Amino acid sequence: MDLSNLKPAKGSTKKRKRIGRGEGSGMGDTATRGHKGAKSRSGYSRNIGFEGGQMPLFRRVPKGGFKNFNRIEYRGINIDVLQRLADEKKLEKISPQTLVDNGLAAKKDLIKILGRGELKAKLEVHAHAFSESAKKAIEDKGGVASKID
Repeated sequence: MDLSNLKPAKGSTKKRKRIGRGEGSGMGDTATRGHKGAKSRSGYSRNIGFEGGQMPLFRRVPKGGFKNFNRIEYRGINIDVLQRLADEKKLEKISPQTLVDNGLAAKKDLIKILGRGELKAKLEVHAHAFSESAKKAIEDKGGVASKID
């Protein structure tokens, strides 16, 4: 045995089905496409979701939900994050620009201070909105919660 007479194992390979190559192939005539109709023609493609003329599912099912386009979306920052920031950077005054500089918010974000965590430092915080609990926590420590527009 040498490289000139190597063959794949018997039954391991199959011949490709050559469709539409004459009557003698057994795959001529309609070339396995059945008889007539759009599906037998070249270039045919059905629309996604087409159900044979029946009203498609995506049109039978009603639209749902509601999106309030007047909603104001805030970036929520908790007071435990403010405490960590004050400890690490030795800050007493926190503004939206401070948060942007430290990667906690984007430049265009509206900031809302939320009440999770514990505040130990006396801070002067400037933000666009405050939750009741956050405002109380800041003012209880003698700090200032100042709302900006």
